[in-house]
Amino acid sequence: MNLSDLPTPHLVLDRVKLQKNLDRMKERADALGVRLRPHMKTAKSIDVAKLALAGRPACITVSTMKEARYFAEHGLRDIVLAVGLVPQRLDEVVALLGQGVSLAVTTDMPEVAERIAEAGRRAGVTVPVMIEVDVGEHRGGVPEPVAGGQDRLLAVARGLAAGGAEVRGVLAHAGHTYGCSDREAIADIAETERSVAVDAATILREAGFGCPEVSVGSTPGALFARKLDGVTEIRPGVYMFMDLFQSGVGCCALGDIALSVLSTVMNHRPESGTAHIDAGGLALSKDRSTGSQALDLAFGLVTDVRGAPFPNLVVQSVHQEHGRLGLIDGLGTVPLEVLPVGERVRILPNHACMTAAAYERYAVVDGTEMGDRQPVVTFWDRVNGW
Repeated sequence: MNLSDLPTPHLVLDRVKLQKNLDRMKERADALGVRLRPHMKTAKSIDVAKLALAGRPACITVSTMKEARYFAEHGLRDIVLAVGLVPQRLDEVVALLGQGVSLAVTTDMPEVAERIAEAGRRAGVTVPVMIEVDVGEHRGGVPEPVAGGQDRLLAVARGLAAGGAEVRGVLAHAGHTYGCSDREAIADIAETERSVAVDAATILREAGFGCPEVSVGSTPGALFARKLDGVTEIRPGVYMFMDLFQSGVGCCALGDIALSVLSTVMNHRPESGTAHIDAGGLALSKDRSTGSQALDLAFGLVTDVRGAPFPNLVVQSVHQEHGRLGLIDGLGTVPLEVLPVGERVRILPNHACMTAAAYERYAVVDGTEMGDRQPVVTFWDRVNGW
């Protein structure tokens, strides 16, 4: 099967670029002296996980319980669920622990900590828990301990320990690195993330809690952190595929983006100088993350089947199943003469995680130099849902 045989829209993964991205982060983890615990929320694929973990400890991060079950069933049994746990999922957690899976969950709430410990006690298992610390994004986490959050941090730890749960460590995510546009600003935030997480771990240890792990991570932070002294592991995820947003913050070049959506030109609108493809809001997502950057790439950058971008051509707007092509600045018209109806194009996504979520599999290629005749070497399944 070649690319030309695929129905569109279809998710395409370039294995050569993927491997390059994986190798780069492995080298980065080694240089920083930390364990790499890849976040699988982007790829959601055991095939990608195997490549990401090759030659490394078989430990991963997930964002949903469905991911945790999927990867455990495929033999990866050292897992951190890095999203705050809701108590309604505790039965699933203790079931996996009862099967011998080392699943550490995350919370920032004393009352949830108590319920986690109680569920483990009832089931006869010890639940490992990461206490989330807010390092500036203000999405989740105990407020910065040295700035007033120490009491809550210790309350969470006491709630866990009193009920027999394990304080595995502290977990932080500096998601606000995504609002930066230069490496020094990202490095500054990564240093704050490191220092706040290490301070929280120190407070816990001085209070008598074990706290062996200090876990931080985002792709920008991992790539641009100046040092990670006191940190035990990093949890980047989107680095595997990269995307237009990561390119915009300087984490990669356009040529490093391994994921794209194969699409087909479905009509021309000569009166407005536009055209439509069969990839709309569902196929591309409506993530507009590059809208906050210096170069706004709308709903995705349009390339030919070989991956060469058309000058200034983007998916300008989307309906559910339609994507309208247009120029970045809105001036000029789509080159209809080189994009006839039926022509295949590939769209580089704003946010790889969100775009991939609409698909059940990847069509895997080793480069795309042959265009439509490029062989699809295999298909890799994904796990979706919660």
